[in-house]
Amino acid sequence: MGPQRPGSPSPGRSQPINLNRYATKKSLAESLLDMALFMSNTAQLKVVLDQGPSSHHYSALVTLLSISLLLQAVIGILLVVMAGLNLNVVERQWRLNQLNNAATALIFIIVIINILITAFGAQNTGLQAARTPL
Repeated sequence: MGPQRPGSPSPGRSQPINLNRYATKKSLAESLLDMALFMSNTAQLKVVLDQGPSSHHYSALVTLLSISLLLQAVIGILLVVMAGLNLNVVERQWRLNQLNNAATALIFIIVIINILITAFGAQNTGLQAARTPL
């Protein structure tokens, strides 16, 4: 028995993998992770704003958190658009690939921004957020 072609049924399966459904599930999972990070950054921003301009690295944290939140909103919209497009339509595959590359680049930028947020001490604000009533 030779190697399986992508999308061909495996020996125990009757139907090939639906790549469009797979891509939609992947986009949904990314969206959920994006939403979790969005909520975390929102909570951090609230704590930094509550502490006021006298807090350590206030301007840097507000700026970085705001940029991160904005990029996450853009990615969320991008993922919704990607999930709505049919990967099985050959004419749309190039466009979907470009959108996927853009989403990957934005996610990489968000990771770097959140590393900087941590470096500026936003993790300390998270500890204070646990003690601060909403």
